[in-house]
Formats: sequence, structure tokens, C-alpha cells
Amino acid sequence: MRIITDWHLHSKYSRACSQDLTLENNALWCEKKGVNVLGTADFTHPKWFAEIKEKLEERESGMFGLKGSTSSMRYMLTTEIAQIYKKDGAVRRIHNIVLAPSIADVEAIINALTDRGCNLSADGRPIIGIESEELMKILMDIDEKILLIPAHAWTPWFSVFGSKSGFKSLEACYGSMTKYIYAIETGLSSDPAMNRRLSALDNVMLISNSDAHSPRNFGREANVFEMDPNNITYDEFRRILVERDTSKFVYTIEFYPEEGKYHADGHADCQFYCDPAETKRLGGRCPKCGKKLTVGVLSRVEELADRPVGSTPSVRDPNTRCLPTAFKSIVPLEIIIAESLGLSGTASKKVQAMYDRLNKELGSEFSILLDVPIDDIKRVDLTVGEAVDRVRLGKLNIRPGYDGIFGQVHIFGDEDRPKQKAFL
Repeated sequence: MRIITDWHLHSKYSRACSQDLTLENNALWCEKKGVNVLGTADFTHPKWFAEIKEKLEERESGMFGLKGSTSSMRYMLTTEIAQIYKKDGAVRRIHNIVLAPSIADVEAIINALTDRGCNLSADGRPIIGIESEELMKILMDIDEKILLIPAHAWTPWFSVFGSKSGFKSLEACYGSMTKYIYAIETGLSSDPAMNRRLSALDNVMLISNSDAHSPRNFGREANVFEMDPNNITYDEFRRILVERDTSKFVYTIEFYPEEGKYHADGHADCQFYCDPAETKRLGGRCPKCGKKLTVGVLSRVEELADRPVGSTPSVRDPNTRCLPTAFKSIVPLEIIIAESLGLSGTASKKVQAMYDRLNKELGSEFSILLDVPIDDIKRVDLTVGEAVDRVRLGKLNIRPGYDGIFGQVHIFGDEDRPKQKAFL
């Protein structure tokens, strides 16, 4: 049975996040998207944790459903923790995802962090001053089943490998606790192929999540498992990651990395971006204003990689530890619809009307993006069907994202958009 998970997102109690992020709304959007298992997010926030305990009930081990709901959609207990601390003579800003198997474990995590003076009520994603190695020790003392996963591992400002405040290896960040890092999150601006250029990550699972700040963005990156429908539990997900079981973790769903807002190097104020070679030629400075460029994920991977581009194994290499890496790159359906309708953004009522129509007639967003025959999509809307086909084939142009600006996806040129009367 195919199970799609998205473990990293936020609640309405996180800064710059939608007030539509409620447990009830999230479940409805999971039905639209085709997400089977969603993280609760933000379980350290006292008000949000109170809602989790009030509105959710454990259905299977470590898996929670909305009270009174018959939906098969499940929640897992997850959060993201931001850490700012000084190590090896530099200020480090690291984000980590934490997955917990039980309400009791979450309560123990909250108590342990509170006892150490951490302010958990200021934001859904708390900022603490504890080093990553020490945080891992705290979690392992509570329950060895708890998982800690480096979040968006390459983001310049807030990640384990980030160019601005990260490290050059997992060991430098997590020290003696590195052995408990079974997976890292690739983030929107990198994909598994880029990560596999580092032999140091050969035996680390690569996961992908949306890091959504609104329900509309659920599943823009996700994880796809093939699981026994009678054994969809926290323990089974953990086993798959710990044992590197690629027969069960079959692929990730990815942004095209150019879509991510930190893929290329650049300077947003001057609307300038460039590739790693140009950054070196410029001495790391913006040619328009002379300020330092924000070094993006592509450059950082190039700096740390010890393998060439295109070296990702499709099967496990018997001569190395390198795990096979399968992934499918997508463009979110609302962006596809906007491009098909010739609109510059996804906020239009026309975009939502088309999204709802496709949902009603063809199924969930993931079904449309991954499974539904193109001819069936074209029968609903010719242009959207052609656009989905091009996305599946990778036939699109993307102006890369840089310095906090998302990339711009272009599926059609001025002259090759299929002609069709609008359905509205």
C-alpha cells in the first residue's frame, strides 16, 4: 500500500504562518493533496500541544486520528527546533526535526527543555541555546525511539551544512551522537542526486518534507513508502529509517531544486543571481552593489562534494555503502494551473476553482501529478493536461531561486500554449 508522508510543517502558533493551520483544516487538505500521514508540527508549544491532546486520539501505535473522524489520514507527533549556539569559534544556527512515538515522550521533552530554561511559548518553532549533540543526548535519555533529523540540511542560514552558519560534516555538528542520525532532510533547494555527491552521506537516508507555512503547501515535498496496511505505525517508520530499508521507502517527491529559494547564489535587493563559477569570478560580491552574495545550496554542495555531478546510484553499489536514491520531481498543482491559465500567481479564484474541479473529477493532487493518465486530465482541461505531461517529462524552464526568492517555473513559452476555451 502506498503511503505518502509529510513530517515537517508548522502550526498557527509559528511566526509567519497561516491561521488556517488547524488540526481540522490540515486533515481536509491532506485529503485534497493525497497525504496519508502528516506531522502535527510544533508539539513543544503549550497551546498547540493542548489542542493535540484534546483533539487527537491514538489509533495505531504512535499514529493519531481526529476524534470523531472516520478518515484514514493519520498524524505523527513532530516538531522543528531551532538552535543558536557558539561552537568551534563560530555562531551556529541549526534546525532539527524531532519525531516522537508517544504523548508521554512529548511531555518529557517539554519538561526537559523547560528545566533547561528554554522558552517554548514564544513560537511554535522554539529557539533554544542547546548544542545539537547535547539535544540528541537529552532525547536519547528520554526514549531511544525518538528520531532527530537535520532539517533542510543545506539552507544557508539555518542548517547543518548551511554556508552561513553550518558545519562541513555531520560529525562536527552532532559529535558522539552522529550514529543516531539515520536520515537528513534535503530541503526545497536540493534533491537526492545533489546530496549523493557527498560520500559521507552514503549510508544516510534522504527524506523530503514540505516545511509548509500554510495548508496549501502540504506535500510540495514528501516521502513515499510501500507498507503493509496492517502495520502503519511509528515503530515501522522508524525501523525503515534505522535499517535503511529501501524496499519500503521507495522514493521521495521533490521540488525541482531550482524552484527552491536558496538554490543559486545571489543578492535579492539587486535582483542578481549566478552560478558557483560566476560567484568565484566575482569574489563572492554582488557586481551591482559590492555586498556579499548569499551563497546558495548549489555552491555549498559543490564545495563539500567529493563526487561529480551525475554519480547518484540507481541501485546499491556493492563496492560502496551508498544507498540507492529514487525520487520524482514535481511542480505543485496550483502552480501548474496558474501557468496553464496564463496567471502570474496562485491566489486567483480561477486557480482554486480549477484545482477543486480537478480534485472532484480526478482525485487527489498526488494522483493527478503522479498517476492519472494524461488523456484523462486533458479531458478536464487540455492545457493543464499538457502542462502535467511536461512536468512529468521535465520539459520546463525555471529561473532559479536565490537569496530567499523562490524560483519561477515556466512550462509554456509564448507560442506553444495549447489553445482552448477557458472552462469558466
